Amino acid sequence: MFHVGDKIFYPMHGAGVVEAVEEKEFLGEKQLYYVLNMLQKGLNIMVPVEKMSELGTRLIVAADILDEVLAVMQAERPDSTLNAAQRYKQNTEKMKSGDIYEQAEVIRDLWRISQGRILGTSDKLMLDNAQQMMVGEIALVNDVDIERAAQVLRHALSEEPLAEPGAAVSNMHAG
Repeated sequence: MFHVGDKIFYPMHGAGVVEAVEEKEFLGEKQLYYVLNMLQKGLNIMVPVEKMSELGTRLIVAADILDEVLAVMQAERPDSTLNAAQRYKQNTEKMKSGDIYEQAEVIRDLWRISQGRILGTSDKLMLDNAQQMMVGEIALVNDVDIERAAQVLRHALSEEPLAEPGAAVSNMHAG
């Protein structure tokens, strides 16, 4: 169970904060709901308490995990054997999982493809959405604003090796 003030990641909506737990009546049944303030989209959503885990909602990751995830951005190459429809299906499943490593793979692979050619509409939307969600989580993990978090993500994608483990987090507080 999450608590008011917890920083969470809700797949398909991104990073946010649990603002409240409220009881509401819906279709004649009283049910507990989390009120989530979603960082990137500037909206509050209500999610039934018992649905949170099945939707893949989790606490945001720790800073050391975030460093590992950003390192994933520099590993491997995209699978070039997939057509656009197969790639979209695979990437949608990865995004719905809520797993930050899989989200990082989606960003890395689509970003790398975009460096060689123009992405199709669905791939571009997927990349933009995944990047927004990752930026939100980076911002909450490191307690920085969205622009600073976006800079960290851009640096991770630039293929320049990070100077040292933890450099992404350490350098964020220097500027």
